[in-house]
Amino acid sequence: MSHQLASEQKAHQVRGFFIKGITVAALSGMAYGLYSAFITYAMGEGVWADWYGENTMLSVFVVVYVLGVLGSGINDLMSAVWALGIAGVKGKLADFFRCIRTKPGVIMIVCAVIGGPVASAAYIISLQMAGSIIIPITALCPAIGALLGRFLFKQKLNARMIAGILICLSATLMIGWSSLQEGSREGAILGCAIAFIAALGWAVEGCVAGFGTVVIDYEIGITIRQVTSGIVNLAILLPFVCLLAGNIALAPDLTFKAFASPPAMIFFIISGFFALFAYSLWYKGNSMCGTALGMACNGAYSFWGPFFCWLVLGVFFKQDGWALEPIAWVAAVVMFLGILLIAVNPLDWFKKKDPCTTGKVG
Repeated sequence: MSHQLASEQKAHQVRGFFIKGITVAALSGMAYGLYSAFITYAMGEGVWADWYGENTMLSVFVVVYVLGVLGSGINDLMSAVWALGIAGVKGKLADFFRCIRTKPGVIMIVCAVIGGPVASAAYIISLQMAGSIIIPITALCPAIGALLGRFLFKQKLNARMIAGILICLSATLMIGWSSLQEGSREGAILGCAIAFIAALGWAVEGCVAGFGTVVIDYEIGITIRQVTSGIVNLAILLPFVCLLAGNIALAPDLTFKAFASPPAMIFFIISGFFALFAYSLWYKGNSMCGTALGMACNGAYSFWGPFFCWLVLGVFFKQDGWALEPIAWVAAVVMFLGILLIAVNPLDWFKKKDPCTTGKVG
């Protein structure tokens, strides 16, 4: 019986680690909501207010695409500064420089390029083009990530977990439905297509990076991610998009003006802080409970994003137009139930005793 007790205690420990992973992944969704709120505010302050204003001298292409890439790049660079600072305080900088030269480190760099410059820029651009109707599309990343995790890494999914993931996705669709009722913006179709690029990029990143952080310390992994994303965004992607706009000199010009605008940079520093924890908790959660479940719990950002935009922009900064529709609150409850279903089996609640907590010794 002692062997049976040891097995039960081990199963209990594994279960606790699994549930902790789901909790961490869910918290990453909250951090992502705060990051979304503060970067939205930052891109409306200082020189950004002039760029997006009615009297702007910039072309539509520059306003939509170039500024989207610039905002994403500055946020990730500020996040990288936070990551490097924290790694330095914890004495992990040497590990960072050592890891980037290893095979797992190179894989993390590739994931960072896919999930950072590609997916994050696509998200910001599609959000500007089509509004919140792109949320249900970007929220396809858990489903895509689940399929990738199942086929690439043989991560198991039972019927209950799949049902929980589907419930989380349905909650996201509920949030996006109210936006669909309001009508689409001009260019919404293209915006939705670009949003799918974001969903695919995040699915690949979450799948591979979540597996990679089993080998690499997740704090080192996220430092690699943010440093790579910030540099590639500003040094490669931004000049390329400016070249498409017909003036590559816009890249250094706009970058200098953005960094020289204190009213905006203050909030980019804040958004970078929350972005760091949004992605680091996402990486950690995925490594603890698997890609599919971690990404499903992280998908709660589809509620936390609008919620914190309402709280930060609407309530605190008194901006109009950020009130939450009643369906968003209903969807939040539905999403909570979906995450709960992923984490635990409801049938266990009807059992008189939890086999993992019994103390009988034969």
